Amino acid sequence: VVSTQSTGYGSGHTDVIVTECDKASKEFLSSVDSACVFVNCSSRFSDGYRFGLGAEVGISTSRIHARGPVGIQGLLTTKWTLVGKGQTVHEFTAGEKRKSFVFQELPILEGENANQQLDELDSDSDSEYGSDSDSDSDSTAGDAQ
Repeated sequence: VVSTQSTGYGSGHTDVIVTECDKASKEFLSSVDSACVFVNCSSRFSDGYRFGLGAEVGISTSRIHARGPVGIQGLLTTKWTLVGKGQTVHEFTAGEKRKSFVFQELPILEGENANQQLDELDSDSDSEYGSDSDSDSDSTAGDAQ
């Protein structure tokens, strides 16, 4: 895999890789410097409403856009990562079996154990919300995170 950071390419907004290689996906997630970095899912998931932020009032590719007196929140940026199994936004917008978005607080992962913590969250999500092999499942949150 060639990271967009090392080549100078990348949108700064949303970048996606489609791969079956776990090593490539993990390298992509950790090395790409964009607000949204996704693996094996549609870039259309990059939306403020879908992230639980409410209606979007603007889009920025700048790293820091604060002005005037600034608290700690004004100095922080967010990197949204999404690992899917081929999901598209259409699954959440149309049809009788339409899936719903589930908004929940997730822990902040940091340090040397972040990848292990992420793997544990992923396996918890699969068991709690059903696996993708069950196509008739009413699964919602595991697919949208």
